Amino acid sequence: MLSLRFLRTIAAAIASTLLWTTPAPAAITIQTVPVGNPGNPKDPATGNLYGQVNYTYSIGKYEVTAGQYTAFLNAVAPDDPYGLYNRDMARTDVLGCGITRSGSWGSYVYTVAPDLVNRPVNYVSFGDAMRFANWLQTGATEGGAYTLNGATSDADVLAVTRNAGATWAVTSEDEWYKAAYYNPATSSYYLYPTSSDTAPGRDLADASGNNANYWDYFPSPYPIDGTHYSTVVGEFQNSPSPYGTFDQGGNVWEWNEAVIGLASGLRGGSFNNTIGGLPADFRSYDNPSIEDYSRGFRVSYVPEPASVGLLSLGFIGLLVRRRGAGR
Repeated sequence: MLSLRFLRTIAAAIASTLLWTTPAPAAITIQTVPVGNPGNPKDPATGNLYGQVNYTYSIGKYEVTAGQYTAFLNAVAPDDPYGLYNRDMARTDVLGCGITRSGSWGSYVYTVAPDLVNRPVNYVSFGDAMRFANWLQTGATEGGAYTLNGATSDADVLAVTRNAGATWAVTSEDEWYKAAYYNPATSSYYLYPTSSDTAPGRDLADASGNNANYWDYFPSPYPIDGTHYSTVVGEFQNSPSPYGTFDQGGNVWEWNEAVIGLASGLRGGSFNNTIGGLPADFRSYDNPSIEDYSRGFRVSYVPEPASVGLLSLGFIGLLVRRRGAGR
């Protein structure tokens, strides 16, 4: 007879598989990594405030890229009533993400420069990020994880919270924090999101790891790769977080769902900030409507509980039948 412990182990494995194969619109692929260990402790080093997540989820392995955001614009913004496109996105200098718009209202077409397609999108507001997450879930911008109904002002956007049953979403602060700093092997937290308590360097050629894209007063060189301030997502392949994400330290600030006063939360630092923005104890925020060259985002995915439970039970039932047939 199968033990309860064995059944729970199988159910957990099924859930992890579902998280790894997260569905998204056919136009793009969002690579995710599973984040298990539900009910992990909060981080005592920051006053037991952050990092605890009581469910299993997955999170974007990388920041949302200019290429992925371009696909989103082409799908939902032929007339762009919500200002999802910022003209500064068209910049191809050190600060831009190379997304250009052509055509006229009602038939806009968006393209992205080849050398910027895999760098993080920037000049996005928190509202833009929420609409991108809605699109991942429903194919539309105003409903899904967030019921926006045309909300664009700071006050209206801040009043919107994640809906029950949401799957794709902009990361919550705890989802982001756990994936960046929590080490499940030791049930403790790192100080930096590169699986280290030692400050990272800035060397792309350093295969030993613990490097990130941030601003140094005395850069050598700067920009890091000689062409743009942002780096290709995941370019520091030897510097993952404990769960296997990349660039949660540096590259671009990442919006999260935290409401801090009259502002939305930001985490992780950027190419335009010193190393002081990378540690777990640094928390930032800005008006949710701000669209800046150092702002981007990452998404998370939480599977619907019913679908996970039904599939798990079905798989366990199949195991039981198979075991019985072999007697």
